[in-house]
Amino acid sequence: MPSFDVTRSRFRLSDEHVFVLAQMATGQPVPEAMEGARTALREAGLIDADGNLSVLLLPLMQTVVQPTVIVSLEAGGRQGALLHGLLIGEEHVVCHESWPGEEEAVYRLVEPRTVVWTLADLVALRQSGGAPADEAVVETTIGVLEAGLAALEKAASTPGADERALVTAALEAAGGPAGPLADLIVELRSQWRVTAAWQGAQEGERGVVARVVAAWDCGPLGYWQRELPAEPVSEGQVTPESAFRLRRVTPKRLWQALTDLLPDAAELAA
Repeated sequence: MPSFDVTRSRFRLSDEHVFVLAQMATGQPVPEAMEGARTALREAGLIDADGNLSVLLLPLMQTVVQPTVIVSLEAGGRQGALLHGLLIGEEHVVCHESWPGEEEAVYRLVEPRTVVWTLADLVALRQSGGAPADEAVVETTIGVLEAGLAALEKAASTPGADERALVTAALEAAGGPAGPLADLIVELRSQWRVTAAWQGAQEGERGVVARVVAAWDCGPLGYWQRELPAEPVSEGQVTPESAFRLRRVTPKRLWQALTDLLPDAAELAA
């Protein structure tokens, strides 16, 4: 059921609710299959009896319909995959956050000057703690990695299972040494990938420009930036034999990577 909090300009909306609102905001017809979502929006007070959107939605929908920059965030952990993101418009910035097991996400307006801080919060990136000063690199293949992650998922659903032993055995059975990778997988809190995209120009050609950063948050073992497979990764490009590489980095380095994702005024003007 959609709902809203007027004190903080935030809304709980599913993908269907957002689609219906976008259709109505742009004067497009709402498909019959989406009538249930429109009814729910009306009952929540976000659409009136005449089909007009609540004035509370105007800043949100202006940004959703015409974003200048779209930042999408894919995060995976023991509770499954979550999708978060930012929609950056000319006047407003909208943040949307998913919740494990829930269809609806929270959409809220955030101060434009806090975009990087908001992104860091979405990936639970902290400025203190994390990786030691010395760097380390872990390399394997996608096939070996997936075997280890599958073993962790199985162990998590088996009461009393020795996670590290199961992950180690799976890595070795897949043909790769366990080494520090087993420790990273067991301590893995989340693996995330942030993509920023906008209309721009590359080498004189107009089109979509995108930048990506991906990392692992391994709790007491620190932050690890994924270097391979190198971004951008296209569909079908990665195989079980593809190389996988993580490099331990400081929180400061990841903060800078998130900052570098966003285009400057000159890039947007181009």
